[in-house]
Amino acid sequence: MITGKNYIGNTLSAEGALVYRTFNPKVNLENPEEFTEATTQEIDRAMTLATEAFKIYKSVSGTKKAKFLNAIADEILDLGEELIQMYCSESGLPEDRAEGERARTIWQLHSFAELLEEGNWVEASIDTAMPDRTPNPKPDLRKMLVPLGPVVVFGASNFPLAYSTAGGDTAAALAAGCPVIVKSHPMHSGTGELVATAVIKAAKKTGMPNGVFSNLNSRGVEVGAQLVKHPQVKAVGFTGSIKGGRALFDLASKRAEPIPVFAEMGSINPVVLLPEALKERGESLAKTYANSVTLGTGQFCTNPGLILGIKGTALNNFIETLSEEILRIEPSCMLHPNIKGAYVRNKESAIQQDGLKVTANYGEEVQVNYAQQVVTTVDGAVFLENQTLHQEVFGPFTMVVQCENIAQLEMLILKLEGQLTGTLIAQEEEAAAYPQIISALQNRVGRLIYNGVPTGVEVCPSMVHGGPYPASTDSRFTAVGVNSIKRWVRPVCFQNWPDQLLPDALKNDNPLNISRLVNNIQTNRKL
Repeated sequence: MITGKNYIGNTLSAEGALVYRTFNPKVNLENPEEFTEATTQEIDRAMTLATEAFKIYKSVSGTKKAKFLNAIADEILDLGEELIQMYCSESGLPEDRAEGERARTIWQLHSFAELLEEGNWVEASIDTAMPDRTPNPKPDLRKMLVPLGPVVVFGASNFPLAYSTAGGDTAAALAAGCPVIVKSHPMHSGTGELVATAVIKAAKKTGMPNGVFSNLNSRGVEVGAQLVKHPQVKAVGFTGSIKGGRALFDLASKRAEPIPVFAEMGSINPVVLLPEALKERGESLAKTYANSVTLGTGQFCTNPGLILGIKGTALNNFIETLSEEILRIEPSCMLHPNIKGAYVRNKESAIQQDGLKVTANYGEEVQVNYAQQVVTTVDGAVFLENQTLHQEVFGPFTMVVQCENIAQLEMLILKLEGQLTGTLIAQEEEAAAYPQIISALQNRVGRLIYNGVPTGVEVCPSMVHGGPYPASTDSRFTAVGVNSIKRWVRPVCFQNWPDQLLPDALKNDNPLNISRLVNNIQTNRKL
């Protein structure tokens, strides 16, 4: 049952006067549940609990933390149909999408649990002492990764489960040994409360300290701003807009003690169509990309919003087929009236730019909060000169840029802002003829795709979900997969410490039986 209250550790609390409701975009009505925004006092209590919990939780064994994460997964599954129905009523998304996202959330939790059970992720490194070395003796030096401290996670509007309350950021931070305070997204606060209940139950069942997790409601930006500025917060995870992510980044940078903000923000995910591939497969590619552009109503951060090709008959045919195919696809519901409104404004802003031509604009009447898909095209020279055309239009919108030649195509790629993905469409042997295009694309993105579509993010160790700014605030890290744990840790070196006082990962007899770099040799042997 939804209470509408905040979880301050394992205690429900609703002391504030500000209340709000979520919205069902499918039926265009508010949902009945009422939520109370967290007060400054509740924020302080959550932070105090998290800080105290960190003193214990940072030293909890990997095996016990793994049991905690697996228990969260079990509790989420136990929510059953109630969670699915709440998800759908707050997002307008279909049940199969809810079930798929729940499965991904469970998979993420299990993946981090396996990482903890293995234990090698701490990157233990040992360089033993050489007291007889001349002219200076060498000390004993041992290094490993340790958790940062309490982490604030902001729920994402477009993924109520996988990028929100117990999503990837939370799972990674808990795995690292960091307590988490979630700033629940106001568009799906009910979904967030249900999942928060699952996390709290799992924490109690596995003996985790009170305060290892809190869930705070907020309808505006005030709670989030207070959390980022709170002196006891040590890092922030965010998935959302460039405007929102940059605002949090700036707040964190102005603190007396600046902290890292790992924000995954905007991306138009360029797709490069090489000439031979376009000539041979233009029609099938157009059909494929019509589906990719409209998948999830274009509300994925990996939506292909920019397609680049060389002027000519093949590109003209591609644009024509893409425009025809995209109009055959039934429009679907967006996540919220505010998101639909932003899509309409940004779409109209792009369409009004000089030199832009609309080749497909779904003109039939649609239900309220449904998005009408659009295809546009523009010359490469115009695109290069107009920065407005480089901005993301979040929704089923794409732009085909017609370049004069390969040189202009390369220049255009180099002028792009940082992106999550870049896709190369090429015939066999063709890609090798364009190393400059591949190099330029690699310089701008976190993930290079060959003959595919950018939509779809596999959760595995080799995935990189991040990229040069503004795709993310730190391109050295991924927001997806078990390697995302590295955002919430830092290296610590122990010099000349007695063996009995060292963490287990660095002790001579290697009680965890993990793989360690010992005097430049990777081994799990004892010393």
